[in-house]
Amino acid sequence: MNAFSAIAGLAVRTADLTDPAERARIGAFLAEHAGAEPFHLPAWSLGAERGCGQRAHYLLAEDGRGIRGVLPLTDVRSPLFGSALVSAGFGVGGGVVGDATEALAGAAVDLARRIGVQSLELRGGPIPSGWHAREGTYAGFARDLPGREEEILKAIPRKQRAEVRRAQTMGLDVRVGRSERDLADHYRVYSESVRNLGTPVFPRALFRAMLESFGEQADILTVSKDGRSIASVLSFYFNGGVYPYWGGGTAEARALRANEHMYFELMRHAAARGCTRFDFGRSKVGTGAYAYKKNWGFEPRPLRYAVHALDGGEPREINPLSPRYRLQVQLWQKLPLRLANLLGPWIARGLG
Repeated sequence: MNAFSAIAGLAVRTADLTDPAERARIGAFLAEHAGAEPFHLPAWSLGAERGCGQRAHYLLAEDGRGIRGVLPLTDVRSPLFGSALVSAGFGVGGGVVGDATEALAGAAVDLARRIGVQSLELRGGPIPSGWHAREGTYAGFARDLPGREEEILKAIPRKQRAEVRRAQTMGLDVRVGRSERDLADHYRVYSESVRNLGTPVFPRALFRAMLESFGEQADILTVSKDGRSIASVLSFYFNGGVYPYWGGGTAEARALRANEHMYFELMRHAAARGCTRFDFGRSKVGTGAYAYKKNWGFEPRPLRYAVHALDGGEPREINPLSPRYRLQVQLWQKLPLRLANLLGPWIARGLG
């Protein structure tokens, strides 16, 4: 692998993610850094590449002491939304981990020029010099996870705790697994949920690829009623935290409080696995999802992303709350589910 740049004794190169030893070195480095998330893992880059067909470029900054910083990038290309190098592709986090921000950012810009990509997006981490910071759109929600069921309940605000208690009277069943049945039920529920929000669904292959890539560090929790799957979430486990990521419920789920049951049961399940932190992910400020997570007692943390466009151009815009997409979102919500699931993956794999 050729170095892209050498700054202050650092050499930046592209990691060979097919090499188990390389992946292990990166994993050991990330395990020692508090800012690392599942999106930084080689498993994420490989899963996104296999599941959506968008190429991974994983940059390493090294010196004589070993790895000094990493920057996972996905080369996302779309006839609708243009091209971008994204860290991390199909994740809500990413950016540089370590103390080589400027070297890695410079190498990323060089890479973008070499492969013909017009803009770059870092979804987290430090803001490199000369890059534009985007903030005020998203907030992250995370907090400590108690180890015992009664403590988990006590940490939930009273009104939301009552909803969890009510869900426990609805006769709901819970299953956790990684089988083809789990994948099929999850996709059926999740695709309906995102269609109702006006968002195209990711390819089914992405979820399968992520489960395969993460192994036992990912699973699917599904809530059902009388044999009907009505809520489901695919979660990742990393550095003592649980990350519920792709989750949702059907129209039937709301009256049965299935989402409340799902997240409480995931907290119990994660605590039993030894997790001590629950990361509820990001939500757009002012949305229903933002309010929902606050109702659970999570305090929003503003997120700052970095963008950089080459040659004076404009970074791509994929925020569905942007006024330019309002009509498309409204139309998508009215699509028959079968048609939405046919068209959605082709669009969503280009969002990254």
